[in-house]
Amino acid sequence: MLRATPFTEGWILRHPDDAGAALPAAVPGCVHTDLLAAGLIPDPFLGRNEADVAWVGRREWTYERRLDTGSEHERTDLVFDGLDTAAEITLDGRRLSRVRNMHRSYRFDVTGRRGRLAVRFDSAYTEAEAVRARVGERPAAYAEPFAHIRKMACSFGWDWGPTLVTAGIWRPVRLESWSTARIDRVRPLVTVEGGTGVVEVHIEVERIGSEAELAVEARVGGVRARAALDGMAGVVRLRVPDADLWWPRGYGGQPLYELELTLLHGAEALDVRRHRIGFRTVELDTSADAHGSGFTLVVNGERLFARGVNWIPDDVFPSRITPERYRKRLGQAAAAGVDLVRVWGGGIYESEDFYDACDELGLLVWQDFPFACAAYPEEQPLRGEVEAEARENVVRLMPHPSLVLWNGNNENLWGFRDWGWERKLAGDSWGEGYYLGLLPRLVAELDPTRPYTAGSPWSGSWAHHPNDPAHGTHHSWEVWNRRDWADYRLNVPRFVAEFGWQAPPAYATLRRALPGEELAPDSPGMLHHQKAADGNGKLERGLARHFALPEGDFGRWHYLTQLNQARAVAAGIEHWRSHWPVCAGTVVWQLNDCWPVTSWAAIDGDGREKPLYHELKRLYADRLLTLRARDGGLVLAAVNQSATPWAGELTLRRMSVTGEVVASTRTDLGAAARTVAHVPVPPELVPSGPKEFLVADADGLRALHFPVPDRDIPCPRPEFDVSVAPGAVTVTARTLVRDLLLQADRLDPAARADKGLVTLLPGERVTIGVDGWKIPHGQEAADAVRSALYCVEPAR
Repeated sequence: MLRATPFTEGWILRHPDDAGAALPAAVPGCVHTDLLAAGLIPDPFLGRNEADVAWVGRREWTYERRLDTGSEHERTDLVFDGLDTAAEITLDGRRLSRVRNMHRSYRFDVTGRRGRLAVRFDSAYTEAEAVRARVGERPAAYAEPFAHIRKMACSFGWDWGPTLVTAGIWRPVRLESWSTARIDRVRPLVTVEGGTGVVEVHIEVERIGSEAELAVEARVGGVRARAALDGMAGVVRLRVPDADLWWPRGYGGQPLYELELTLLHGAEALDVRRHRIGFRTVELDTSADAHGSGFTLVVNGERLFARGVNWIPDDVFPSRITPERYRKRLGQAAAAGVDLVRVWGGGIYESEDFYDACDELGLLVWQDFPFACAAYPEEQPLRGEVEAEARENVVRLMPHPSLVLWNGNNENLWGFRDWGWERKLAGDSWGEGYYLGLLPRLVAELDPTRPYTAGSPWSGSWAHHPNDPAHGTHHSWEVWNRRDWADYRLNVPRFVAEFGWQAPPAYATLRRALPGEELAPDSPGMLHHQKAADGNGKLERGLARHFALPEGDFGRWHYLTQLNQARAVAAGIEHWRSHWPVCAGTVVWQLNDCWPVTSWAAIDGDGREKPLYHELKRLYADRLLTLRARDGGLVLAAVNQSATPWAGELTLRRMSVTGEVVASTRTDLGAAARTVAHVPVPPELVPSGPKEFLVADADGLRALHFPVPDRDIPCPRPEFDVSVAPGAVTVTARTLVRDLLLQADRLDPAARADKGLVTLLPGERVTIGVDGWKIPHGQEAADAVRSALYCVEPAR
């Protein structure tokens, strides 16, 4: 039987310029984390230390340890699951291999060999610049040479990420000892036929010699099947009657079946592989209709409005991301109502732990191939590396039922058309051959059970503009970059794969990341942790359209920018969900951060939840009320994404900002399952000026409509009472209180509130659960809470 032995202990790290000097090396890990552990570099996440450690990414580094491969087996392999990125592997000075791809694994025959094993990493800059010199310059959204090396692009920096160019043995290493044959590759094609789960397992093996007769036995769901191998490959088919279907969260359960494969030589078991699979079907409906051409995911025959978030690597040093951290972050997504996670193309193919968690949580995975925001050369050595990594990762990930879509790239088809690339390229290759040729061919060959799309955004063909909102996927970045978030309401894309608005991280995150700094929007550390071009300018202009700008009050600026982020995303999602099924999904940019930074994330780099996160719980709930301006009047949209009809009573109140009910009515509300119902607002209930607003209530849900921006609303100064009890803060409004927010981390960095922004009418109250705060006594507790409470105030 094949025996796998971890090979992660005993490594040291050397730099060629420091003869004899060595550090303990953590494997998996990277040079930066080893230098941090040794106290040789400052934490690059703090202050402006990022710039002080830039030298690390421009030097060579060598990992070493002794190799001894004595074994009773015929063959011993040294297996690296991930090397970052350009490296030469030697054993006692003799080269085993030269590698140049972070996204691949590597296997070397080291049978009977022993001695000094060394993995010498070139600077990723050196490798990328050498390839660039060979194949030529290519345009990109950023100046760094990330398109010329198969490495996590965002380690070279992004508009939310630091430039920390890593090197190291970033995934596990092991020795595998085996005899006769081993399982090399397993491709389970899983689908459903008339209630029967069907698994067609394609298996490939590596042999020592060709004489042995081999067979494979497969088991799943109490069913067993066996097939002989024809040389190096074989196929075994299983049918599981009455298989329980795997569903996205909110649509059903997530039953997982263990698929066990045993490679046999006669009665001897040579190797065993186990995968968890789920039975489900997935389609992508891109058919033409009266509105253009759609982009609707269909799982088990059920058409979905995808409630999505974009995922970036959760740490700029991915080797630090533990299974527990994946599960926590993805659990936060599921708790916010998310049912789809897009793994963005400037990052990595994530570890098995990520996809395992998505399988269990019912989170659909849209997987980008790692190409983003650049023209990518198609010449060697890159083309061969792209094909090798794609083949490996399609096969590695395809057992996961959560994976429902392969996507060729992020914004590169759009960039070719709109960002001046076509002229600059002057006929040079730029990646089109990958996205419209190589990758769809590989997916069709290896994983025909899943759909493929060439890019995001992409309209389906060059017959339409790549970012045409009427066709396929759309990225909405005119809003934020140049236009106000109110403009989200001007069109109805078929599927919004990226949109968002920036806000700073939580206050406690800033205090940790910028120790000793007097915080201000333009203080040195704040500016360093703002990576977007003119990011603060866009924040300020976005605020000015809706609020009176606070002067010299960082706390209020911090609150208003976080509020504006939540308002912006709400404006988009409420509008687009109200237009289901024309619009079939929204994927917020972005769920998470890789370090403490002002960004579009809902969860900041320290894992703290911004107000946007809590707002997503409302926006992505099965049922949502929203008031929309439409056809010259107001309409209430009742979005019902649940499996049961929604029937109840709807109350509409036209109110003054001082709390009086000017007019009201009650009416029946009904929305069939998976539909949107529209109720016209009677003209007499439409607010008649800035001193009035409309309130809609049904089944504990509420929608509000204010006809003018906050800066123009003559609200009275908000007044409210506060009471504090163990684990809870209760606020009772004496006036209209708009977007009340308890910033629990101001009470204690470890504290967390269970609610975000809340609007209270006069006489209403809300109780906010608070964990992680040791409550002081008496008045001190109430004073502390009041200092951490923010709400919209009238212009000064």
